[in-house]
Amino acid sequence: MIRLTTSSLDIAYDDRLIVQNLNIAIPQGKITALVGANGSGKSTILKTMARIMNPAQGSVLLDGKSIHKQSTKEVAKQLAILPQNPTAPDGLTVAELVSYGRFPYQKGFGSMTKDDRSIVQWAIEATGMSDFAERPVDQLSGGQRQRAWIAMALAQETDILFLDEPTTFLDMAHQLEVLHLLQKLNEMNNRTVVMVVHDLNHATRYAHHMIAIKKGVVVGEGSPAEVMTPENMREVFNIEADIVPDPRTGVPLCLPYALAGEHAADKAVMHQRVVLAAAGA
Repeated sequence: MIRLTTSSLDIAYDDRLIVQNLNIAIPQGKITALVGANGSGKSTILKTMARIMNPAQGSVLLDGKSIHKQSTKEVAKQLAILPQNPTAPDGLTVAELVSYGRFPYQKGFGSMTKDDRSIVQWAIEATGMSDFAERPVDQLSGGQRQRAWIAMALAQETDILFLDEPTTFLDMAHQLEVLHLLQKLNEMNNRTVVMVVHDLNHATRYAHHMIAIKKGVVVGEGSPAEVMTPENMREVFNIEADIVPDPRTGVPLCLPYALAGEHAADKAVMHQRVVLAAAGA
């Protein structure tokens, strides 16, 4: 099932076109990873699909309707986004941060209802943050802070969750902590997750669907096995890589061993040495 698509989408910064004629579809109830080199446009695409940026041309469609023509509150009931490196005001507690997720459902300056408080409590428990509910967000570890922000997004009760590089600047343990949480939310709540991922092997391990972007253009789209190929690694990342199955899960792993140009140059040098050795003989 597909609910979220882009149609002939152009995205620009001032007069500089970043993405042109983008047509992608996000599978419902799956985890989708956007991958690409730095500056490829993947975060720009995510922000536009989440309605943070406006397209230059084309549209982002949710259930066939342009999200940029709907009210902010209506969209916020359907899409939630966790931007890269979010910050909270000093002293704001986890419970207070998570309560902000109920804003789309409140009228005027009304206070939270009993249902609102119940949903906030559920979001805190679902992300394993119950023991930290009254602790200031700025006193948490990196992984705990990310979980608090994800809890706020969960409190919005949306079917679709966008995340822009949610594991940036986290150590390996905290990266796995956040990715395991997203996997659990997808499996238990059938939540659609769309995330920009820097680590290719994290993408193949946790995503059902991958979209590889180069200079705003889709180079590969499909399952990790379909997208993670030596040819796509060369095209998108300019690297030579072996693609091997993960011994635990069977998903493809990327093992880079050279820059694409370097590999070609090494082969040329080796050939030249063979020729010279043969001539000397």
